[in-house]
Amino acid sequence: MSRLTLLQANKIIEAALAKAREMNIKPLTVAVLDEAGHVKALQREDGASMFRNDVAIGKAWASVGMGAASRVLLQRAKDNPQFFGALAATAQGKFLPQTGAVLIKDPEGNILGAAGASGGTGDEDEAVCIAGILAAGLVSG
Repeated sequence: MSRLTLLQANKIIEAALAKAREMNIKPLTVAVLDEAGHVKALQREDGASMFRNDVAIGKAWASVGMGAASRVLLQRAKDNPQFFGALAATAQGKFLPQTGAVLIKDPEGNILGAAGASGGTGDEDEAVCIAGILAAGLVSG
Protein backbone atom coordinates (compact mmCIF):
# COMPACT_ATOMS: atom_id res chain seq x y z
CA MET A 1 0.00 0.00 0.00
CA SER A 2 1.23 3.47 -0.81
CA ARG A 3 1.84 6.13 1.82
CA LEU A 4 1.13 9.82 1.85
CA THR A 5 4.35 11.74 1.31
CA LEU A 6 5.30 15.13 2.68
CA LEU A 7 5.56 16.39 -0.90
CA GLN A 8 1.95 15.31 -1.56
CA ALA A 9 0.73 16.78 1.74
CA ASN A 10 2.38 20.11 0.98
CA LYS A 11 0.91 20.11 -2.55
CA ILE A 12 -2.56 19.51 -1.10
CA ILE A 13 -2.17 22.50 1.20
CA GLU A 14 -0.66 24.74 -1.48
CA ALA A 15 -3.49 24.01 -3.93
CA ALA A 16 -6.18 24.22 -1.22
CA LEU A 17 -4.98 27.66 -0.14
CA ALA A 18 -4.82 28.81 -3.76
CA LYS A 19 -8.42 27.64 -4.24
CA ALA A 20 -9.45 29.47 -1.05
CA ARG A 21 -7.95 32.72 -2.35
CA GLU A 22 -9.69 32.16 -5.70
CA MET A 23 -13.01 31.67 -3.84
CA ASN A 24 -12.31 34.70 -1.62
CA ILE A 25 -12.78 32.69 1.58
CA LYS A 26 -11.78 34.15 4.94
CA PRO A 27 -8.27 33.19 6.13
CA LEU A 28 -8.16 29.53 7.00
CA THR A 29 -6.09 26.59 8.12
CA VAL A 30 -5.58 23.41 6.12
CA ALA A 31 -4.41 20.26 7.89
CA VAL A 32 -3.28 17.04 6.24
CA LEU A 33 -3.13 13.90 8.38
CA ASP A 34 -1.70 10.50 7.52
CA GLU A 35 -3.63 7.23 7.78
CA ALA A 36 -2.87 6.99 11.50
CA GLY A 37 -4.23 10.46 12.25
CA HIS A 38 -0.84 12.14 12.67
CA VAL A 39 -0.30 15.63 11.28
CA LYS A 40 1.73 15.40 8.07
CA ALA A 41 1.45 19.09 7.16
CA LEU A 42 -0.42 22.13 8.47
CA GLN A 43 -0.63 25.78 7.48
CA ARG A 44 -2.63 28.65 8.99
CA GLU A 45 -3.06 31.70 6.83
CA ASP A 46 -2.31 35.17 8.16
CA GLY A 47 -5.40 36.47 9.89
CA ALA A 48 -6.93 33.05 10.64
CA SER A 49 -8.20 32.79 14.19
CA MET A 50 -6.45 30.79 16.88
CA PHE A 51 -9.08 28.02 16.76
CA ARG A 52 -8.55 27.16 13.10
CA ASN A 53 -5.69 24.69 13.60
CA ASP A 54 -7.55 22.59 16.15
CA VAL A 55 -10.79 22.63 14.16
CA ALA A 56 -9.11 21.64 10.88
CA ILE A 57 -7.20 18.83 12.61
CA GLY A 58 -10.34 17.67 14.45
CA LYS A 59 -12.35 17.45 11.23
CA ALA A 60 -9.59 15.52 9.45
CA TRP A 61 -8.98 13.28 12.48
CA ALA A 62 -12.65 12.31 12.63
CA SER A 63 -12.67 11.64 8.90
CA VAL A 64 -9.63 9.38 8.84
CA GLY A 65 -10.62 7.69 12.09
CA MET A 66 -14.07 6.75 10.83
CA GLY A 67 -13.11 6.24 7.17
CA ALA A 68 -15.64 8.75 5.86
CA ALA A 69 -15.87 12.38 4.82
CA SER A 70 -16.77 14.65 7.70
CA ARG A 71 -20.00 15.64 5.87
CA VAL A 72 -21.13 12.01 6.23
CA LEU A 73 -20.08 11.98 9.88
CA LEU A 74 -22.10 15.12 10.59
CA GLN A 75 -25.25 13.39 9.33
CA ARG A 76 -24.43 10.25 11.30
CA ALA A 77 -23.95 12.40 14.42
CA LYS A 78 -27.39 13.94 13.92
CA ASP A 79 -28.89 10.45 13.61
CA ASN A 80 -27.02 9.02 16.61
CA PRO A 81 -25.99 11.89 18.92
CA GLN A 82 -25.25 9.76 21.99
CA PHE A 83 -22.75 7.58 20.16
CA PHE A 84 -21.01 10.55 18.56
CA GLY A 85 -20.92 12.37 21.89
CA ALA A 86 -19.23 9.32 23.36
CA LEU A 87 -16.75 9.25 20.47
CA ALA A 88 -15.83 12.89 21.09
CA ALA A 89 -15.31 12.16 24.79
CA THR A 90 -13.30 9.01 24.07
CA ALA A 91 -11.11 10.95 21.62
CA GLN A 92 -10.43 13.59 24.29
CA GLY A 93 -11.87 16.35 22.13
CA LYS A 94 -9.95 15.54 18.94
CA PHE A 95 -13.02 14.15 17.14
CA LEU A 96 -14.99 16.83 15.27
CA PRO A 97 -17.71 15.53 12.90
CA GLN A 98 -18.34 18.77 10.97
CA THR A 99 -18.32 19.33 7.22
CA GLY A 100 -14.91 20.40 5.96
CA ALA A 101 -12.71 17.30 5.75
CA VAL A 102 -12.38 14.52 3.20
CA LEU A 103 -10.39 11.33 2.92
CA ILE A 104 -7.25 11.19 0.82
CA LYS A 105 -7.07 7.99 -1.24
CA ASP A 106 -4.68 6.53 -3.75
CA PRO A 107 -6.00 5.51 -7.20
CA GLU A 108 -6.74 2.00 -5.88
CA GLY A 109 -8.99 3.42 -3.16
CA ASN A 110 -6.65 2.86 -0.21
CA ILE A 111 -7.00 5.51 2.50
CA LEU A 112 -3.79 7.50 2.84
CA GLY A 113 -5.12 10.09 5.30
CA ALA A 114 -7.47 13.06 5.37
CA ALA A 115 -7.41 16.77 4.68
CA GLY A 116 -9.43 19.20 6.77
CA ALA A 117 -9.90 22.95 6.60
CA SER A 118 -11.37 25.57 8.88
CA GLY A 119 -12.15 29.21 8.21
CA GLY A 120 -14.91 29.23 5.63
CA THR A 121 -18.27 27.55 5.67
CA GLY A 122 -18.21 23.77 5.87
CA ASP A 123 -18.93 23.57 2.14
CA GLU A 124 -16.09 25.98 1.36
CA ASP A 125 -13.68 24.11 3.63
CA GLU A 126 -14.59 20.84 1.95
CA ALA A 127 -14.23 22.32 -1.56
CA VAL A 128 -10.70 23.58 -0.95
CA CYS A 129 -9.64 20.21 0.48
CA ILE A 130 -11.01 18.38 -2.55
CA ALA A 131 -9.23 20.82 -4.88
CA GLY A 132 -5.96 20.26 -3.04
CA ILE A 133 -6.24 16.48 -3.11
CA LEU A 134 -7.02 16.42 -6.81
CA ALA A 135 -4.13 18.81 -7.56
CA ALA A 136 -1.79 16.37 -5.80
CA GLY A 137 -2.91 13.60 -8.17
CA LEU A 138 -4.81 11.75 -5.47
CA VAL A 139 -8.47 10.84 -4.98
CA SER A 140 -10.81 12.49 -2.48
CA GLY A 141 -13.46 10.54 -0.65
